[in-house]
Amino acid sequence: MIIRAALLVLAGLVGVSGLTLLFAELRWFQRPGLVARLSPYAPGSVGRTRPLLLSVDSVREILRPLTHDAGERLARLFGVNESLDLRLRRIHASTDPVDFRVRQLTRTGLAFVASVGIAIATTAAPPVAMLLVGGGPVLAFLLTEQQVVAKSAAWQRRTAAELPVVAEQLAMLMSAGWSLTAALSRIAARGQGVCATDVRSVMLRMRQGLGETQALREWSDRVDVETVHRLVAVLAMNREASDLGRLITAEAQAMRRDAQRQLIETIERRGQQVWIPVTVAALVPGVLLMGVPFVDALRVFSST
Repeated sequence: MIIRAALLVLAGLVGVSGLTLLFAELRWFQRPGLVARLSPYAPGSVGRTRPLLLSVDSVREILRPLTHDAGERLARLFGVNESLDLRLRRIHASTDPVDFRVRQLTRTGLAFVASVGIAIATTAAPPVAMLLVGGGPVLAFLLTEQQVVAKSAAWQRRTAAELPVVAEQLAMLMSAGWSLTAALSRIAARGQGVCATDVRSVMLRMRQGLGETQALREWSDRVDVETVHRLVAVLAMNREASDLGRLITAEAQAMRRDAQRQLIETIERRGQQVWIPVTVAALVPGVLLMGVPFVDALRVFSST
């Protein structure tokens, strides 16, 4: 009964909102304002214009920032502290953060309506119905959020994996007499992968008037990878160091050592995880075999 009453209230609110938006599109329903009444008599006026005070577009423009703020708060509530704008810029997504939040919350609302419909159709018990109605929207919200989180993390991993090669290319070009801007331009034109895509965005920012150091630091802040921060710190000494190619080569070697150390740690961790089921499979029969004589001894002592 409570769920049906909530559905009726929700349907009523949706119906009233729809009728309001429908009537707002009709001219006879609105009283034109003073500016609209005087505009036909203004010099250079073409015709009568009656702007809609309440329309679908105006309501959409009001709800879009509210939806974005609500989505950011919900994401922080579930432990996602990094802003959506930064993650979308990191993966070079063409989607606007506000449009993404609107689509995400729309899916969440549809999941809520579907969960309520399933709970009513199946006449589930109140605990099951509450779990279904509450878990469906949360699951839809988190699945959409997880897609961006996974793409962002994959972009960071690929950047860390490709960066030693890019650093070595920079070192060779600059040791051969190329300037930093020319070396970055060549990597952006000839390279492939996520690092080349980021370098192309760095070159675009430099063509827009941003300095080399500022554009590179903007890249490091957007990607947020430790090796990128270190490489950008070295490249920032372009006008101060006389042999920047040697410094970049040393940094590339340090990157490769870090990558090798992380690979060894991953291999050892996976090797340890292999022994977990083996240990469990060996301990469980052993415990059972030890428990049989122990239970038998307790039975003997209790009978005496």
